[in-house]
Amino acid sequence: MKKLVTTLAPVFVIALGIGAYALLEWVKPEPEKKEEAPRPLSVYVEEVEQINVALDVETSGEVRARTEIDIVAQIAGRVVSVSPEFTEGGRVFPGIALITIEDTDYRFALLQAEAIVANAEVSLQQALAAADVARKQLQGTSNASDLALNKPQVARAHAGIKAAKADLAQAQANLDRTSITLPFTGRVISTSVDIGQYVTPGTQLGRAFSTDVVEIRLPLNDSQLASLDLPIGFIAEPNEGLAVDLNATVAGRDQVWHGQLTRLDASIERETRMLYGIVEVHSPYDQHVSQNGMPLAVGLYVQAKIQGREIRGAYVIPRDALRAGNQVYVVNDKGRLEVRSVEVTHSSSLRAIIASGLAPSERVVISSIRNPIQGMALKALQQTYRETANSDYSIYSTVGG
Repeated sequence: MKKLVTTLAPVFVIALGIGAYALLEWVKPEPEKKEEAPRPLSVYVEEVEQINVALDVETSGEVRARTEIDIVAQIAGRVVSVSPEFTEGGRVFPGIALITIEDTDYRFALLQAEAIVANAEVSLQQALAAADVARKQLQGTSNASDLALNKPQVARAHAGIKAAKADLAQAQANLDRTSITLPFTGRVISTSVDIGQYVTPGTQLGRAFSTDVVEIRLPLNDSQLASLDLPIGFIAEPNEGLAVDLNATVAGRDQVWHGQLTRLDASIERETRMLYGIVEVHSPYDQHVSQNGMPLAVGLYVQAKIQGREIRGAYVIPRDALRAGNQVYVVNDKGRLEVRSVEVTHSSSLRAIIASGLAPSERVVISSIRNPIQGMALKALQQTYRETANSDYSIYSTVGG
């Protein structure tokens, strides 16, 4: 018996402990369960604006001279003088000689031509006098020939004086060509001749361009062409082209010039499928310089902003609010996310114009959202976008204003 008690005592103790633990677990109070609502994601928003805007088309191109020519000798001779302005970057003025070729031989040729004209005039007077005498002598003769009346001789004398005057004009032209000038105001690009060099007709002396007008050839895609609302092959009336702002950084400062879109090409480029427009700027080196006095130099690469057609009552949002696939994230009145598909009329680096899919004063998200889910909770934060961003649109007035 004593051995049986010794054997069962440990089992009884263990069972008693297990039972006490089970009793305590059964009688202990249940912990209070607290369910927390999902924490909303904080995002920056901007309200949809309904305003009247003028579409701006942004593109870029290189400034080039409308007139750029090779300076070529028309006569032969030795160069006897060169203007100090006949150097790279030198100024060109109409009628001011850049190069002078020795003119001695051409002056002699002019004197000889003048003498020949004088002789031809004497010959004409002699022929006319002889014809007058023959006419009087043969007066009354019914069958007098033209030769007897000296008519061919008079015709030959007239032809001789015309030929002599033509040679005189040619001699004068050759003499004038010894002084090489250009018919426009411009700048010298390069030179290839100097004093003492002998040149022949066709020798290239240098290269120059006119500064009266410069052009910028701008590429335009189909969307940009629609924003301009112009037909292919468009040619503007004088002083009636579309306004264009040109800007570039020169000498460490932002420079702005103003020009006009005067025409569009009549064909689309095959390689790029782009249509090109021409912007003109008159007097870019003196009258129409930038706000800092910087000329619009040939060869400069500029950004262009063309003022296109006006849209009234347009829905405008920041460009950051437009997502891939033309989607927009909207925070509704309940603070929930709505993913909207919208129709985009026009977009630029700062703003997007929406044709449909949004309503005025709706709040669009401009923050990035990782893994957006329809209906997720959002907390809209105040944004200072309008105060810090420079709009790329010309805003005329708010609707109803």
